[in-house]
Amino acid sequence: MLFLCQMMNQIKPCRPIFVFFIFFLSIPVLFAQPTKKEFNGKIEKLSKELDAIIKHDAKIEVIADGFGWVEGPLWIESRKMLLVSDVLNNTVYKWTPKKGKEVYLEYSGYTGTVPRTEELGSNGLALNHKGELLLCQHGDRRVARMNASLDNPKANYTTLANEYEGKKFDSPNDLVIKSNGDIYFTDPPYGLEKGVNNPSKAAPYQGVYRISKNGEVTLLVDSISRPNGIAFFPDEKSLLIANSDGEKPYLYLYDLDKDGLLVNGRIFQNDRGTDGIKIDKQGNVFTTGQGGVWIYNKKGVLLGKIKIEGSTSNCAFADNYKTLFITADNNLLKVDLCPHCPKS
Repeated sequence: MLFLCQMMNQIKPCRPIFVFFIFFLSIPVLFAQPTKKEFNGKIEKLSKELDAIIKHDAKIEVIADGFGWVEGPLWIESRKMLLVSDVLNNTVYKWTPKKGKEVYLEYSGYTGTVPRTEELGSNGLALNHKGELLLCQHGDRRVARMNASLDNPKANYTTLANEYEGKKFDSPNDLVIKSNGDIYFTDPPYGLEKGVNNPSKAAPYQGVYRISKNGEVTLLVDSISRPNGIAFFPDEKSLLIANSDGEKPYLYLYDLDKDGLLVNGRIFQNDRGTDGIKIDKQGNVFTTGQGGVWIYNKKGVLLGKIKIEGSTSNCAFADNYKTLFITADNNLLKVDLCPHCPKS
């Protein structure tokens, strides 16, 4: 999880005619279009079912680049904007079709003043039922709510949870919100310097937790070595949790009991290590990791791959499942989906 980038321009006083000439030349820069270029990758179809998910002529496009390590994509339909976390640069960026990439929120994951070298920024992002931004904050080791409107973001936060039974969290990574308002999130050690060997690590496990709508924290799973991505199936009767441990690269499926606790854990997929997960309204599972995005149906059958060199960390749907945004190393990618297309 690494990388970095920047740019600048300059101007100097001169005679009116020359000033006009410089201004004329600068117009393309002032009104430049957002980054958009085809990415070096391909879409591999392994089943006819993929035709009803991805457009047959879909391309993999780069729509923004220059991030450190980009994660946690969140599409906000009411603002027609995508938010992403740059974990290494402690910043949330926004992307819009008109303006492209812009800084949205600085100090998104670490609000302290002591210099540190770990992955300090925010990671997973979500909106609660009030339309407020929630963040998994690596550096501050908590799940937090931004105390500002989406249109005027500020690094002012309320802690929703930062410990369980007196033991501080490691570095909350990804979260998903149930329709009743409960928050389910994963807590691997990636934001800790030296990981599990960090002396400040409090719990002897890496947990999956729930924050109930009344603020109570419950430990749901403590047996997954590197819990990472998490996502509900549409009926919210089951969910998936990714284990990004190279020795146990499994995607686990759990059922929810009547109290919202996780039961009957089993392996859904063990083809590769998974980072992020998203599930569409048909129950198709999009998993990210090394080599791109792999797509399964709800029974765990591999339907196809969006093959990308390097790593992909997560993805997000937009435009009523017609668009897939992918966070990949220091790039933000876009692929056109086709949720209503017939199977070939």
